[in-house]
Order: sequence, then C-alpha cells, then structure tokens
Amino acid sequence: MVKSLLRDQTTCHKKGSSPVFILMTECVGHRRHRIYTEDEREYMATASPVPRFVRLGNVVTTTLLRAGFKVAAPGGYPMYLLTVRGRKSGQPRTTPIVIIEQDGKRYVGSPYGIVDWVRNLRAAGAALLTRGRRTEEVRATELPPTEAGRVLKRSIEGGIPSFLGKYFEVTAESSPEEFERAGQLHPVFLFEKK
Repeated sequence: MVKSLLRDQTTCHKKGSSPVFILMTECVGHRRHRIYTEDEREYMATASPVPRFVRLGNVVTTTLLRAGFKVAAPGGYPMYLLTVRGRKSGQPRTTPIVIIEQDGKRYVGSPYGIVDWVRNLRAAGAALLTRGRRTEEVRATELPPTEAGRVLKRSIEGGIPSFLGKYFEVTAESSPEEFERAGQLHPVFLFEKK
C-alpha cells in the first residue's frame, strides 16, 4: 500500500531561502522524503480531480457512442471514443473525448491534467477514434507547451464549454505565459491519420 502526504509549507532557516514543500511517501513500512522548492512545486504536473458529474456523464456518453449515436458536447464539438492500449496492462482502455478542430487539424486537450488516458496515450503514441459506426486509427503527437497554449487559447476564444474551460485555469484575456503554463499542466495532442 502506497500513501502520499503533502506536508505543510516550511521555510529553511537560511536567510533569503525560498519556501519548500515536503512530499512524504509511505510504502509498507518504508518512508521516503523528497523536498521541492516553491518553483518546482508550482510547475509540477498534477491531475485535477474529475468531478462526479463528469464521470457519470462519461458512462452515459460512452454508452451512446458505442450504440452508434453521434454525440456532440456543449458548443457543438464532436465527441469520440478514444481507445488506447494500457501502458501497464496492455488491455484496451476507452474514454469519451471532445475533439477540437482548428485549421483542418484535430486536437484533444486534457482539462483534468495528466490522467490515465493521457499517460496511456503518451506511452502508446497511437489510438483508435470511434464516432458513430466509423473507427479510424490515428497517430498522437503531444504538443510542446507553447504550441499547446496557442491551441488552448484559440479553443477558449472559440467558445469551449464553460464547465471545461474553468479547469484549464485560463480565460480569453490570459497572457501567453499563462497559456503556456496551462499547456504544460494540461497536455494537448495532435491526431493524424495513420
């Protein structure tokens, strides 16, 4: 059993030192400590908790998409089933996603951070996209943070659903640096036909 605890912010006794955060991991009687500075902690990739209504909506959406219905997210964005091979089990894992189309290219962003489907897609580099009765194999390329930030900016300006937009922690008025940080914390992938 592994348990991680984030200890409170502490400050080193040296004058002018920055605050640090201690991450403590317990694993069957063993303890390991890793000390992170405030700057490291700020840019650590974390997964936002996925709200219950999204998990419930995913079950309903997956059922409809598997039945052959063409479902669209609020704002008219097409929804697909993303099937990726699990990085540990090797078994296919399926989740509903919203595809963002810009300039004839298809993108997917993760509003909840680095979650399992993101880790699986990074490891596999390819996936199956299913919409209605049509399935296609695609190659997935993760965009660098600056490019991902530009895609996110255009998506938010184009009217991404508000319940998703708030998880990216940026608005249409945010600076390019804030969008770059959002691209770092919320990976964006480019899908190309294989």
